[in-house]
Amino acid sequence: MKKLVASFATGIIIAGTAASTVSAEEYEVKKGDNLWDIANEYNTTVENLVDINELKSTMIQPKQTLFINDKYKVQEGDTLTSISNEYDVSVDNLKDWNNLESDIIVIGQELTIEGVNVSQDDKPAAKVEKKAKAEEPKETAKNTQNTSSKEPKEENPEGKTISVEATAYTADCEGCSGVTSTGVDLNKNPDAKVIAVDPNVIPLGSKVHVEGYGYATAADIGSAIKGNKIDVHVQSEEEATNWGVKSVDVTIVE
Repeated sequence: MKKLVASFATGIIIAGTAASTVSAEEYEVKKGDNLWDIANEYNTTVENLVDINELKSTMIQPKQTLFINDKYKVQEGDTLTSISNEYDVSVDNLKDWNNLESDIIVIGQELTIEGVNVSQDDKPAAKVEKKAKAEEPKETAKNTQNTSSKEPKEENPEGKTISVEATAYTADCEGCSGVTSTGVDLNKNPDAKVIAVDPNVIPLGSKVHVEGYGYATAADIGSAIKGNKIDVHVQSEEEATNWGVKSVDVTIVE
């Protein structure tokens, strides 16, 4: 991947009577980039990038602006406790992120704060727009009928079964990298059976069976995929639209 070039955007947060400076490191996506490589370059995680940028999936497109980690500039009167309370993180996290051996900080010192959401005005990807249309109630009933003949024959796999809300996404959109959070290239493997999950509910890397979809691998994440929700990968935007929103059973096989 080409050498990444970062810039900085600065904002002001007012706490009590003191003004505290926080800056967010920005990165403009280049052709061929994926969240996996960007996370490695900036020594962070794909999950952190997804959360900070409120991404619906791990798909990104050229010229999209991503925020990396927030930088907080220590002001007079600040303590690690007051900063941790301000950003809803723990003192231990602040010390770990910044390699601090004690609670002592000095005025002007910059502290990294990971996982803080930063609002941005980027246009959503075409894939996200399509999925939003697919979630409209009027489309759901129609879409269920259109896909009924294409659904695979159901099996009775053994394992823990949970009921989830399932939507669909595709790597077949303009500018999308098509690489999942675990490194699966969906452009090179368009037939891959992959789902996006909440790792707290279905562990990444798990083999699962999805009602109406078949066997798949939990290989992706998304900020909108929380709790009992999944996103199944399909080959085209049309298929994603046709899938709609379904309530299905998912069995965690292994």
